[in-house]
Amino acid sequence: MEDECRLIAKEEATEQFEHMEHGAGGHIRDYIVIASTSILLVSSWSQWLPQIFGIETTLIAAIIGGVPIVKEAITAIYKRGDTRVGLLVSIAIIASIAIGEYLAAAEVALIMTIGEMLEHITLEKSNTALKKLAELSPLQARIIEDGIEREIAAELVRTGDKLLIKPGEKIPVDGIVVSGQATVDQATITGESIPAECRNGASVFGGTIVTMGSIEIVATKVGQDTALGHIIRMVKEAQANKAPSARIIDRWANWFVPLSLAIAVLVYLATGDLVRGVTILIVFCPCAMLLSTPTAVAAAIGAAARRGILIKGGEILEKVGALDTILFDKTGTITLGKPSLKEIRSYNGWKRNELLAIAAGIEKRSEHHLAKAIIEEAQKENISFVEPSYWEPVIGQGIIAEKDSDHFLLGNQFLMESQNIGITSEQQAYCSESQRLGATVVFIAVNGMINGILTIQDPIRTGSKETINSLKREKITKTVMLTGDASAVGEAVGKQVDISIVHGDLLPTDKVKYVETYQRLGCNVAMIGDGINDAPALAKANIGIAMGYSGTDIAIEAADIVLLSDDLKKLPQTIQKSRKAIRTIWQNIVVSNVINFVAIVLAALGLLGPVAAAIVHNVGSILVVLNSARLLRN
Repeated sequence: MEDECRLIAKEEATEQFEHMEHGAGGHIRDYIVIASTSILLVSSWSQWLPQIFGIETTLIAAIIGGVPIVKEAITAIYKRGDTRVGLLVSIAIIASIAIGEYLAAAEVALIMTIGEMLEHITLEKSNTALKKLAELSPLQARIIEDGIEREIAAELVRTGDKLLIKPGEKIPVDGIVVSGQATVDQATITGESIPAECRNGASVFGGTIVTMGSIEIVATKVGQDTALGHIIRMVKEAQANKAPSARIIDRWANWFVPLSLAIAVLVYLATGDLVRGVTILIVFCPCAMLLSTPTAVAAAIGAAARRGILIKGGEILEKVGALDTILFDKTGTITLGKPSLKEIRSYNGWKRNELLAIAAGIEKRSEHHLAKAIIEEAQKENISFVEPSYWEPVIGQGIIAEKDSDHFLLGNQFLMESQNIGITSEQQAYCSESQRLGATVVFIAVNGMINGILTIQDPIRTGSKETINSLKREKITKTVMLTGDASAVGEAVGKQVDISIVHGDLLPTDKVKYVETYQRLGCNVAMIGDGINDAPALAKANIGIAMGYSGTDIAIEAADIVLLSDDLKKLPQTIQKSRKAIRTIWQNIVVSNVINFVAIVLAALGLLGPVAAAIVHNVGSILVVLNSARLLRN
């Protein structure tokens, strides 16, 4: 399975590499071209090195800067039939060189290269989610044949094979339990914060972990057919469907290029002046416009990063500004994902500290996350554990223990009922009310009587409610909670944070379906989560947002935006920053086009020469950069 999953990841990486026009090598080339061209232009302008081996320095600069642009333009036409702006710039550079305007050609090439490089840097992002998903699968599996155990490579497991999984081991494939009992942490697949108790007939998923006990399973699904394999495939498909937004200038290229050529030819035919025609081509080169988007994007992303918001690309800004629906995962997003002891209610004269000491001592051997909540509370209060002399887990119910002559039960209501321990109406009412509020109840019985009730709850993240209300003010019309926990727990949490729409008992595929459902309703959907099981939904949503501090690496890699400090209050800030960046981009585009239009008129009248036209580009570019830089101050 591991090899098959890694093959999927490798194929995905290959596809992305093939579609990437600029890699690390491309950036190094850009740095060299920009540095070389700049040095040569300064050397020529200062008359320190006007010629090299009898060739004008500006011509050498134009060739160094222009060749990569011309080459890329030819490649784009040959491979994709793409008449991008690179074609227009190439024509202007070649025409300028042809009439001896080397300085103008070099300046245009330099500005074009800088603009392209800035855009590529802001749009690129690392996508290693698929590889990390593959790494969830264990390399080995313990197969049982004719009563003999032996280890084999996990990818060799076939449907129908019988496997043994011991405590602390990952389950290699999907299967059905046929023997044994175990507590299985299924958060990677189901999103359920509480580990599942699995026994005969229970279904288990590949990539999940046996935290306590051991089980024998019969493999039902292997390789790409497992739940984990489905998650990998969903992430791959969702990411493949997310084509980067085309740059505004490229959307106009279909008519922009022929229009500029037509105007240049008309000016030449009307005036008979070849220089005017070439000047029109230089003026028409949208260098300032090329800088409009990447500079604003770079500034906005930089400012957001300082606030602990990682935005993984320029196209994300546009999508964030259009959001109207946000879907929240519960555990680890709305809540902290760290259950803690909320309350201890004591009966029959027992004191709180006595009950906590006994509970912590009994839970000391357990790896259950509820046990950790009890132990952490006891340690925090410096309470010495009362450890039992006899300890026996009851899968799915709790623990039976003995200390000296006392008999203890620690567990849920099912354990009490199975041991014929009576629960009073007052205790039952308290239990029901606590569960209604989303808490887990643990009973402590001593010698046949309930003497304590422990209430354990996953705390709601600070600022969750304020964030939801702030999002509504930012024109987010729908806030929805998706959770693998029980619907009652989700609804209880939803009420506390003002989320009225809650969908519970969900698997990763269900979360993806809800994302698709809201998208079909015409909503622009963001999904925010922190778990591996959230990765497919994060990738499928218009915008995926991950909790960076507590979130898993896979969720972080699958997301478009990462909240590095896990501060939900940064969500409204992200939307505000994105919308301001979009306004800035449009301002840049308007300014650059107005400058170009005026320059075209002056060039056609013969009032603007090639070198002056190139200088106009510099002025327009400076204005665009300064306008974009305003985003850094907010």
